[in-house]
Amino acid sequence: MDTRTSEQILEHYTVEREIADRLRHSSAVERQTLYTAAYDELFTRLPHHPLIQPQSPIAHQRQLKKHVCNLAGFIDKDTVFVEVGPGDCSVSLEVANVAKQVFAIDVSNEVTKNADAPANFQLIISNGSDIPVPPATIDVVYSDQLMEHLHPDDALEQLKNIYTALKRGGTYFCITPNRLSGPHDVSRDFDDEATGLHLREYTATELSGILRDAGFSKTRIFLRVGSLVLKLPLVPYRIAEAILATLPHRVRKLLTHNRAASFLLGVKLIATK
Repeated sequence: MDTRTSEQILEHYTVEREIADRLRHSSAVERQTLYTAAYDELFTRLPHHPLIQPQSPIAHQRQLKKHVCNLAGFIDKDTVFVEVGPGDCSVSLEVANVAKQVFAIDVSNEVTKNADAPANFQLIISNGSDIPVPPATIDVVYSDQLMEHLHPDDALEQLKNIYTALKRGGTYFCITPNRLSGPHDVSRDFDDEATGLHLREYTATELSGILRDAGFSKTRIFLRVGSLVLKLPLVPYRIAEAILATLPHRVRKLLTHNRAASFLLGVKLIATK
């Protein structure tokens, strides 16, 4: 829950939209440095931004446990792991307790600069689309709430770079909010489509298509219900998304703004090289 005042939320929307518009209208060359500058500026101008506010220990542990449960079947002592967009690095640092090597790749060190790092952990600052690790050396790449922050022109390039970084048979586990239940950034209180730093939100169908274009051989939906893990074909999602896409935004909002719909619609894709 956002506990800030309405004035702070409006300020957040105004500042984030200004920075997002700059990114949306930038060239590929400008974005080589602009992602880092944009997020550093965002966190500097908005000291009340939720991402740089301390979470309660209970909430933090709840979120961390969810990530660890998601990754449980993918990580062992021989795993070389990359998290792209690691936030405060708590997930990567937790994985480092098990995995052989962990790389956390981000565009800003404003959130991650205070992280205490073990010997098998490395934080890498990227330009937003590069995955600066040696090719074919990574077993698992993980991102949560990342894809929507990329400029649409950079999304395919980053996915190609992730594909290159992975070993044959390696896995990219991607979690991103579903466009059809959005917007999911600060503009949700103001606009019908994302206009903040969610530069593009995706459906599972759309993202699966881009993953295929990047070279991935197979994409499946990941769902965890308690201890039960399901890896499902995309066909039911394609049908459901096609139906939802025909509905007016206000109707979709009524249907999707609840816990069950958020759980089912949230895009959790496993792509295999």
